[in-house]
Amino acid sequence: MGKVSSAVHTSGGTVLGIIPKELEPAEISGLTPGKVMVTLDMHERKKNMFRCSDAFIALPGGFGTLEELLEMITWQQLGFHSKPIGILNVSGFFDSLLQFFSEAVQAGFVSRQAEQALLVSTNPSDLLDKLSSFHLSNQKR
Repeated sequence: MGKVSSAVHTSGGTVLGIIPKELEPAEISGLTPGKVMVTLDMHERKKNMFRCSDAFIALPGGFGTLEELLEMITWQQLGFHSKPIGILNVSGFFDSLLQFFSEAVQAGFVSRQAEQALLVSTNPSDLLDKLSSFHLSNQKR
């Protein structure tokens, strides 16, 4: 995330880093350009990330990325928000996860509408275009 935030900041974009207090030391978090919001814990961090976000984009990452992505998908499916959710599928990183989603739809665990609400691209510009034109259907999810 450090490289992404640095690139956004260098290009004139706004960067807001939200980090729990226990991960704040520079030797753990690194140097963050832009504004930094320190929270008491991970739950408060996620609440503030949700509140401050217009959309959500998952980049290749680990368990934390997967957990946050699935939570935003679940919240959208339950009707808690209608913000767009995207996956930047760099070098096919998310192919297996997307296949799992497809199989969950086929098995009846996830609706086709919920799967289709997830925006996926291998190209950052294309994904941003999809996110900016997204409107969540009022159909049952």
